[in-house]
Amino acid sequence: MAINLFLITVLAVCVVTDLKSRKIYNKVIFPSLVIAFIANFFIYGFSGVTTAVIGFFLGLAILIIPFLLGGMGAGDVKLLAFIGALKGTSFVFITAIYMAIIGAIIALAIVVLRKGWAKNWLYFLYGRKCGLDVPLTFDNRSMKATYPYGVAIALGAVFTLVFQELPFL
Repeated sequence: MAINLFLITVLAVCVVTDLKSRKIYNKVIFPSLVIAFIANFFIYGFSGVTTAVIGFFLGLAILIIPFLLGGMGAGDVKLLAFIGALKGTSFVFITAIYMAIIGAIIALAIVVLRKGWAKNWLYFLYGRKCGLDVPLTFDNRSMKATYPYGVAIALGAVFTLVFQELPFL
């Protein structure tokens, strides 16, 4: 239970800083990682440390390619690696699935809510009705819009916590 509260606290801090400054700070993640490894050692012994290391590297591996391609910040990668170190491999894997779904929904909402989206769709649909091949285009600004992905990561972890670990469900 204490580990779950610690996870929620770290996630809350990271979401606030990510929304506010688009950064997930090392001064939050690195001490949290140390605490994650120490907690796993004290609770589960050396097998807990092994699980934490494997979870850390799985969390890192899931987001390293998007980071290397420039679509993800380093703080996002470290946050998912922290989740893996604290909660283990199955937790971080399920978190990544929820994270991807939530991230896609947020990205779609950003594109839809940008200026000019409705006009493009109306031209496209009217053109199709009239038999014209009108291309569906989006402005460059909406396609290059970024958002704090730490929100999707945190929500993915909370969903995993609620649906996988809480006893009342």
